[in-house]
Amino acid sequence: RRSFSLCSQHVVMRSRVPELQVLLGFAGRNGSGKKPELLSQALQLLRSGCGAAVHMKIKELYRRKFPRKLLAPPDLAMLHGPGTPGTPRDACHPPYDHGAAGPTSLLPAGKREAEAPLPVHPDVTMRSLPFYDVYDELIRPTTLASTSSQRFEEAHFTFALSPQQVQQILTSRDILPGAKCDYTVQVQLRFCLCETSCPQEDYFPPNLFVKVNGKLCPLPGFLPPAKNGAEPKRPSRPVNITALARLSATVPNTIVVNWSSDFGRNYSLSVYLVKQLTAAALLQKLRAKGVRNADHSRALIKEKLTADPDSEIATTSLRVSLTCPLGKTRLAVPCRAASCSHLQCFDAALYLQMNEKKPSWTCPVCDQRAPYDALIIDGLFVEILSSCTDCDEIQFMEDGAWCPMKPKKE
Repeated sequence: RRSFSLCSQHVVMRSRVPELQVLLGFAGRNGSGKKPELLSQALQLLRSGCGAAVHMKIKELYRRKFPRKLLAPPDLAMLHGPGTPGTPRDACHPPYDHGAAGPTSLLPAGKREAEAPLPVHPDVTMRSLPFYDVYDELIRPTTLASTSSQRFEEAHFTFALSPQQVQQILTSRDILPGAKCDYTVQVQLRFCLCETSCPQEDYFPPNLFVKVNGKLCPLPGFLPPAKNGAEPKRPSRPVNITALARLSATVPNTIVVNWSSDFGRNYSLSVYLVKQLTAAALLQKLRAKGVRNADHSRALIKEKLTADPDSEIATTSLRVSLTCPLGKTRLAVPCRAASCSHLQCFDAALYLQMNEKKPSWTCPVCDQRAPYDALIIDGLFVEILSSCTDCDEIQFMEDGAWCPMKPKKE
């Protein structure tokens, strides 16, 4: 029993504030106060000869903190019950994660592979978001692992901000007339599927609830179901939790996640410090990339108008509009995705503004993916727009030349 108590005491001594609060609440004690007070109360609880239920709760908190850790047989014996004669004293000290090395190295290789749970930090990569520059990774992608056979799961996370990060957030405060205060440097929470084959888009676990520092975190609203009976789905986007974060370098932040387990699917959580960019900033970056040489488009025109020997109808000209399909106004910054096979352009400024409000990154001409990194400004259309100011449609010829299409007089 003494060894059992020593083992629990060792875990409690290395517990953080949220874990101490959970333990004291479980035992019916007051869980408010600073860490020294909480630690003192928890140790007093152990010294007062608490029951086996409290020791099991300590074991559960340890398991939740280090879900990937497998204990060697002596450690398991110590956490499950009183020590047996001949057990080394060091065995009652649970192993702690001080790096890559862990207690799994104590098991035979075959057994490690067979029993090893999901990795806590899998090699998940989140898809980069054009409207955010990542400054730092506060919680790297971490598996939301199922820890029990229950339908509803719970996971606890903590992160701390450095003094420099707190300063970055506070100095980015932006107060617009008539608008609420906001920060352009933000703490961003992201969920995705636990897949390592390619960069992952944001994807929310089912029946998700998130609390940040004890307060319920608003999540994006559900999209209308694509078909009757389909399970409602949230839009693929990150969650800004800056308003709920403690902007302090001395007090850590806690995140509690509840979700329902999904058979055959695992999820990942990550937290980042990011700077939010505007559509105007992205347009400036796109212009800085330069304009694609007009010869690229001329070659595409010649390719489209080359006579097909198998076709009975020869295409000798090609009509293209100088109006943006999004805003139905004249093109200002003609662009399209490098992967698009059509000549028709859309206006870059309107396209970026549309995706700033509702990111879909879909070409308005061909409905194919047109991500920000694939956008190009068409040099030929820039030339045409500057020299042809009195018409909204042009015609391309086989040799790449063009002429304006004058509207017919009534």
